Amino acid sequence: MAVNGLQDSAERNVALLIVLILLAAVVGGLVQIVPLFFQLSTTQPVDGLRPYTALQLAGRDVYVREGCYNCHSQMIRPFRAETERYGHYSVAGEFVYDRPFQWGSKRTGPDLHRVGGRYSDEWHRVHLIDPRDVVPESIMPGYPWLADAELDAEEMQDRMRALRLLGHPYTDQEIAQVSTALTDKTEMDAMIAYLQGLGTTLKNR
Repeated sequence: MAVNGLQDSAERNVALLIVLILLAAVVGGLVQIVPLFFQLSTTQPVDGLRPYTALQLAGRDVYVREGCYNCHSQMIRPFRAETERYGHYSVAGEFVYDRPFQWGSKRTGPDLHRVGGRYSDEWHRVHLIDPRDVVPESIMPGYPWLADAELDAEEMQDRMRALRLLGHPYTDQEIAQVSTALTDKTEMDAMIAYLQGLGTTLKNR
């Protein structure tokens, strides 16, 4: 009877109904999210995983800036059709150093999580300049300007310092060597370095 009375009151009182809906959403969300923070498989990196190098991190920024995630996911689901095509399914521990992660759900193009090492650097370079030179049926746009765009070493050092505050284990030496690592490198080089590192921690075991 008490439950029926509460239901009747909620249906007649809009403010009470809103409060109860919000309470249910908060409790449900906490029940789903909080346990993940105590589950090591979702908070600890898989064995061998390292944070992105300065060049890879710059490439990842270009990847995000150019909106590549709009057409390419980076999450292989644990289904036979996916693992046969792309390789080992994705696990949470591989994305510990991704802020934000690039999982996605839209696949106009193929999933890229295991693309690292699948093609040569030159293949990626040609593909980024004009995708139809290597995949005639591709509808992907070209990104030829990346080959001429310079990288900002100072900005990348600031980026790595900020990520270190969030738990990425960059050392002072790694941050100091950014200028050397990015010398004579373009956004094209950075993008290729990023792509060539994707998903290789598990794939190379």
